[in-house]
Amino acid sequence: MTYDPNPYINAPLTQARPHMFASTLAKVIWTLVPIITLGLAAAVPFVVAAVKSVVKPWLAVVYVAAEIAVFSVSMAISPTGDDGNPVPGFLMVLLIITAATHTALLDNDKIRIGK
Repeated sequence: MTYDPNPYINAPLTQARPHMFASTLAKVIWTLVPIITLGLAAAVPFVVAAVKSVVKPWLAVVYVAAEIAVFSVSMAISPTGDDGNPVPGFLMVLLIITAATHTALLDNDKIRIGK
């Protein structure tokens, strides 16, 4: 009987998942993108993360669609912007907060959805 060593001992390690942020400063800057642009670039961090293979492309598509939907609904509710309706502003603030929070969580290993 010949000795057959365990094939898993010498097997190469699998590559770690790519990271979105190279440093804490990069994480802060990317998290500020949806806030500073007032939601106009809310989907940009997710498109970049999809290109870097940090998240699956469908997640970036969902964020682009959600951003277009929020802007479309906001414009449909209040096309002139001076009617005093608070719903479009609330939708924009909700989009900004959600995008900034999810951008900060892109490199979190505990989150598995879309990765």
